[in-house]
Amino acid sequence: MTQAKARAQRGNPAEGATEAQAGAEALRVLKKYPNRRLYDTQTSGYITLADVRQMVLENERFVVRDAKSGEDLTRSILLQIILEAETGGMPMFTTPVLAHIIRFYGHTMQGVMGSYLEKNIQAFTELQTRFAEQSGLSAGQGFSPELWTQFMNVQAPMMQGLMSNYLDQSKNLFVQMQEQMHKQSGTLFPAGFGLGGKK
Repeated sequence: MTQAKARAQRGNPAEGATEAQAGAEALRVLKKYPNRRLYDTQTSGYITLADVRQMVLENERFVVRDAKSGEDLTRSILLQIILEAETGGMPMFTTPVLAHIIRFYGHTMQGVMGSYLEKNIQAFTELQTRFAEQSGLSAGQGFSPELWTQFMNVQAPMMQGLMSNYLDQSKNLFVQMQEQMHKQSGTLFPAGFGLGGKK
């Protein structure tokens, strides 16, 4: 047994701190300066939003911090990347969808909808990964329309199973959301309180 493992088993505080530092070091830190430029502390150079987008595509863990205050700006940078993609000619969201999303902000169901969308994206990502494994392609490789059609024709039964799985997960998530809505409405309108007033 190594000394490091022995210290970890004894609950050595110094060893715990070292592990925490190692975890923090694995996270790539980007700094955003007032001039809107992004500085990569790992490469000691300035980078662009396109570079950050590439990090996302490569599943690299990173955080964007304000160079002065240290505030976490990761979400705002990711939103900028989405905005660029949405205005680049091939948007993912239609105008009605964006309008619906905006309406949920400040709504009592905002948290539920956020959770629902997140879980659905996770389920769809899993579906994409399984599709890539079955097709022999890497998960990050793009699927041309021709390749997608060809694969669907050959592997229809397998894809039917994967889609059925995904739809089942989506249905379960929707049922959970309905139950949560019911609980929240019960909190807002206690038993015995009808639309016409108290009974």
